[in-house]
Amino acid sequence: MIVTFTANPSLDRTVALPGPLERGEVQRAVSVRQESGGKGVNVSRALVASGLESLAVLPGADSDPVLAGLRESAVPFVSLPIDEPLRTNVALTEPGGVTTKINEPGPALDENQQEALIKLLVESSRGAGWVVLAGSLPPGFPADFYATVAHRLRSSADGAAPRIAVDSSGLPLAAALSGGAEGMPDLLKPNAEELAELAAAAGFPPASGDELEADPTAAAAAAAAVVRSGVGAVLATLGSKGAVLVTADGAWLATHPPVAAVSTVGAGDSALAGYLLAHGRGAAPADCLRQAVAHGAAAASLPGSTVPAVNQTTPDAVTITALRKD
Repeated sequence: MIVTFTANPSLDRTVALPGPLERGEVQRAVSVRQESGGKGVNVSRALVASGLESLAVLPGADSDPVLAGLRESAVPFVSLPIDEPLRTNVALTEPGGVTTKINEPGPALDENQQEALIKLLVESSRGAGWVVLAGSLPPGFPADFYATVAHRLRSSADGAAPRIAVDSSGLPLAAALSGGAEGMPDLLKPNAEELAELAAAAGFPPASGDELEADPTAAAAAAAAVVRSGVGAVLATLGSKGAVLVTADGAWLATHPPVAAVSTVGAGDSALAGYLLAHGRGAAPADCLRQAVAHGAAAASLPGSTVPAVNQTTPDAVTITALRKD
């Protein structure tokens, strides 16, 4: 089973526009979609859609629309009751897939609620193969929350501890590497911009996200610097350029033929789900990367934050290239 943890879940509203976004003007939407979201929630949705067992752990009142949406889509979850409503995020999509996101901060949770969330996650993760710590943190959370959670998961494990994947950004992502060996993730899933920040902190020559996205060899070298800092593996998504996977044993680039992009919301989350889906089936690292890119491409071709099932993906269309790590 794969457990996902979303500390700051959301109700994701996607508004499709008939043309480019015009600031200061009135525009009529072509369509509006609404789904339960947040990075971890999206990963669970994608896994369940492909028939894999997953459990989403999150805060939220029983009547909250986010939890109601999970029930409607038959995604198993456990929640920590809170009084405040969960946030609503809005994505504006233009023809061609250009997406503008407006994310609310989410409800603040006090220290007692934070501790209760950790305990709920630890208890829910017993026997899990993977735990995914994903998304932004609500107001008031310490930046190193994910490192603390990873340490608690491992120290509380009765037998084999679950593997831990982290997909976040900014300070929570950087601080996820601050917990020493006991808190270090087995897998990181940054995009090119996030990879540039992590690699610079690991001593890699400064580079922009655009530079890494345009040069997969440089992206692999940057990811290798992060792996040398103690991370088990880095799965770095490079937008339409595909993704690179770097482990201690190798580096690979995966590319997919161009797709007609409809919405990029949740494409990175779907890529992580594809990787975990293949890993759970015993696939080799390069083939885990292959399914990750197939999932990400399929998600970009779907409206809103719709996640693909595995039978909607085309892994055979993905090209894998071995890369140098240095």
